Amino acid sequence: MLKYVLDIVELLDDPQVTGKAVVGYLDAAAGAEGSSAQVTTVMGDQGSTDFVLVRIPGSRGRASGGDARTLGVVGRLGGIGARPEVTGLVSDADGATAAIATAAKLLDMRRRGDVLPGDVVVATHICPSAPTEPHDPVPFMGSPVDIATMNRHEVTADMEAVLSIDTTKGNRIINHKGLALSPTVKEGWVLRVAEQLGELLAVVTGEPLVTYPVTTQDITPYGNGVHHINSILQPATATAAPVVGLAVTSAAAVPGCQTGASHESDIASAARYAVEVAKGFGAGSLDFHDPVEFDNLVHRYGSLAHLQTLGRTTQEV
Repeated sequence: MLKYVLDIVELLDDPQVTGKAVVGYLDAAAGAEGSSAQVTTVMGDQGSTDFVLVRIPGSRGRASGGDARTLGVVGRLGGIGARPEVTGLVSDADGATAAIATAAKLLDMRRRGDVLPGDVVVATHICPSAPTEPHDPVPFMGSPVDIATMNRHEVTADMEAVLSIDTTKGNRIINHKGLALSPTVKEGWVLRVAEQLGELLAVVTGEPLVTYPVTTQDITPYGNGVHHINSILQPATATAAPVVGLAVTSAAAVPGCQTGASHESDIASAARYAVEVAKGFGAGSLDFHDPVEFDNLVHRYGSLAHLQTLGRTTQEV
């Protein structure tokens, strides 16, 4: 996996890189049949970005009428670069790099004959010239488009669970370098950390499981005026599927717009984990949540789906 990550870092660390270039890389990994990846360019108030989405078909995937579940892998970020303010690949690019590496590995596996049971849909976006924005304790990467637009292009209706990968270094909460796993979030509920996912992460990294706290603010949509740790769990505002955040972390607070702060070995671990999750989820041997327990919670306490919305305005309170 590290080979893919090194290749992709080289590809993305270019002020002229586009989604088309990423698709070309994925096509090469897929071999003769190509990757069937799609690129959608979206203009925003502060520039444009290229959304890249690729589906890796499974042997029993939904797309071919099979019964194996579909996993979504979202590489979440503001941008891979903050030009012209800073020169080079920024820390925030880790999510995109990990997602593209995941797709490349799965496509190469399929080309060789190692086909997973379920479909895997991988989505991210490519923007080498994204804006920055103030945030406590360190500056964040902004984006030319808003979170709702990202969710429309990166979270698809057929994703039955979502693994969201994002750089999560701009905080003083996760004092650990490597990877950290969030609790499962579904329809406004913060559920317990999925034991199977936690055990798998420990196996992949060879280290004890590290998790991090998720607040109610973190799972509400951007734009409501409250503090969010970052956008890692924003996909949970756009789907009823369970969402888990895989955070690429550091022991010190690192700005998302900082260059020279991406650690390729950690990104490779994130991509390897995503591949292993895809194997287990599609095969039905790994779950993101306990559906019986979730239904019991909703029956007893009601729906919390209103937390997936912007809620009432100040004038309505």
